[in-house]
Amino acid sequence: MPSYDSEFKSVIAKVRAHEKWFSQSLPMIASENVASRRVRDVMASDLGHRYAEGWPGERVYAGCKFIDQIELQAIALGKKLFRAEFIDVRPISGVVANLAVYSALSGPGDTMLALSIPNGGHISHGKKDFSGSAGLVHSLEIEYFAFDKDEMNIDVDASKKRIKAKKSVRLAMFGGSLFLFPHPVKELAEIIRDAGGTVCYDAAHVAGLIAGGMFQDPLREGAQVMTFSTHKTLFGPQGGAVVSKAEFADQLKKAVFPGTTSNHHLHSVAGKALVFAEFLEFGRKYAKDVVVNAQALAQKLASLGEKVLGEKNGYTKSHQVAVDVIKYSDGGTLEKRLEAQNIVVNRQLIPGDLQAGRHYTNPGGIRLGVAELTRLGMGKGEMAEVAEIIHLAMAGKRKREVTGRIREMRKDFQTVKYSFSDSPAYFFR
Repeated sequence: MPSYDSEFKSVIAKVRAHEKWFSQSLPMIASENVASRRVRDVMASDLGHRYAEGWPGERVYAGCKFIDQIELQAIALGKKLFRAEFIDVRPISGVVANLAVYSALSGPGDTMLALSIPNGGHISHGKKDFSGSAGLVHSLEIEYFAFDKDEMNIDVDASKKRIKAKKSVRLAMFGGSLFLFPHPVKELAEIIRDAGGTVCYDAAHVAGLIAGGMFQDPLREGAQVMTFSTHKTLFGPQGGAVVSKAEFADQLKKAVFPGTTSNHHLHSVAGKALVFAEFLEFGRKYAKDVVVNAQALAQKLASLGEKVLGEKNGYTKSHQVAVDVIKYSDGGTLEKRLEAQNIVVNRQLIPGDLQAGRHYTNPGGIRLGVAELTRLGMGKGEMAEVAEIIHLAMAGKRKREVTGRIREMRKDFQTVKYSFSDSPAYFFR
């Protein structure tokens, strides 16, 4: 009989290598963050082996005595954090949360307004032609909000004209993947409702900034439903959730289960509960520091001659910074170049790319995120250093200097902050 012990050990070795690499790198993927030790502990608990289909107290499976208590606690904490009338913490990702909303509030062939992907929209809002979840999975017809490239935001007046020209709109989804500034929910909510639409908001990237009072407050500005990821600017396990007005609760609960989710990853629900508690305690300080850091990074990059988008409005009011890198090559090339120097970012479609013949593999931009570096304790001073390092790395020169500066810089930033106790960010053994 063959033994697979060597394969087992090989996988373990690769996980260790990954953690060592990230401990000596600049992790700047805007959709990532790092969880505290206690969150990671519950993610490795026995809860990950169990099933609990349905709502607490209405389970399909036995054995849920404590699982129900944990989920009800997550619900109570999440409602308090977002000042929401209803929350469902069961979606296993932000995309699944969006699909639940589509299923609850629309039907195949209905029209949904969203941003196009080059203007910041997420693939889960996309057309069937582009394999977007809304079109491919739920057969929604997608119409785009008008977009102002100088403002890097939705064009209110032009979007109003588009909405008035439509016979009906079932959903409107604010939010996106490249998300620098608050969206004009308040300005467009009434006209969307007048057209028969439900106002939704995808807060996957900015949920932590919303919870921390540093971005906008969609549920008070006219949004009726808000989906989000529980990582990114929230620093939890990867997962999703949906909050809404109470009137949508029954529809959404059924759309989550049995509609789009079977078992809902119970270890993750416990992690979400812990993160909501962490954010209620530390979130306002964290969210403020994230935005300050993003703005400091953007301003320094611009001062070094980089083409940072959103200049008209101060570059960013979120955790993200977008840089046009065409003077060097394209976003795909720059992504690889930076990764080779231990700077982990992602390529990014930016306005004008498709017209210029650029696509996702070779877009015109890169997207930088500071959520994780902030959670590791970095501040404005470190952001200036990070900007200088990225500037050098994009030019593709002095690679040894770049990696050396990162390694030296990271020596003092190996611990997760904004939690009830500091914990190591990288500890797999």
